[in-house]
Amino acid sequence: MAPRNFISLAGFILLIAGLFSPLISPLGLVKWDLFNLNKTFAVIVLLVAIAGLAAAIIRNNQLLKLSGWISLALVVLVFIAAVMKVQTAFSFIPFPKLANTMSGFIHYRWGWFLLFAGAIMGLLGSFGLKKSLHTTVK
Repeated sequence: MAPRNFISLAGFILLIAGLFSPLISPLGLVKWDLFNLNKTFAVIVLLVAIAGLAAAIIRNNQLLKLSGWISLALVVLVFIAAVMKVQTAFSFIPFPKLANTMSGFIHYRWGWFLLFAGAIMGLLGSFGLKKSLHTTVK
């Protein structure tokens, strides 16, 4: 297996680990992972990560690139959705200053680093690989 495949393999393993790590902590009471935030979206990210793992193992560079790009797009999309949700979580409160203060009590956790690092490593590992890994040396 090429060293770049190991980078992609490690990236998709990090992505799967990021799915189960804490992403958001509302009011410091509980810690939510991606499955607590949106179960359907988490399953889609999990399936893309599994496809990336399979592509790294069987050395399919096209599927590896596709899985890397899709996983990066999904992680960026879920991060934007989480930021927008946090900004509007307390919009029902009629006092804007109080709503902004309450939104400040929602903290982002270290799981986002794993998600972004995994998606970026999964994508970067697919670059630089030749289409045919079994080349002859003259």
